[in-house]
Amino acid sequence: MGRSMGWAFARLTFLPTLAFNVAMRRVSARKWYNHVDDRLILGALPFRSMTKELVEKEGVKGVVSMNEDYELRWLANAKKEWEAVGVQFLQLSTTDIFEAPSQDKLQHGVKFIHAVEASSPSGAVYVHCKAGRTRSATLVACYLMSKYNWSPEKAVTHIAEARPHIWLGPRQYQALDTFYHTMVQS
Repeated sequence: MGRSMGWAFARLTFLPTLAFNVAMRRVSARKWYNHVDDRLILGALPFRSMTKELVEKEGVKGVVSMNEDYELRWLANAKKEWEAVGVQFLQLSTTDIFEAPSQDKLQHGVKFIHAVEASSPSGAVYVHCKAGRTRSATLVACYLMSKYNWSPEKAVTHIAEARPHIWLGPRQYQALDTFYHTMVQS
């Protein structure tokens, strides 16, 4: 599927698949977000109504969104809303389903997570996309490889233990492999 067709498909399916995520949370054991390690949370789109819980209960000090602008517009906080509650925000816009985050975005996201952790000794970082399954899981795997010097396989296995419904396809695995060989093993 070409870039423009993937882009259009992602937009057309956004609301139906978001509704599916909400339904799955209600009828299955899926959680909206899961702790991947003591400082990192991988989750689905954080609705504005979740802000207080994430900041006060979970201690979130940084948020990385892998969403495109249209995915955040009506339901989630913008940068200024996160900053108003003391949370640093980074958006690394990536098209859902058909794209993996670029190496530049993965490197930038990993650096951001490390910087938030360094500036807030006990604060957490919430990394999300629409469902917390593919785009954000790719970034979280890169972060784990960077932090713990893990292989892509070990990072993905670790994430799947915390959040079993992640889904990474060939493009995401290629992005992990490239990140590992250029940023972790080098």
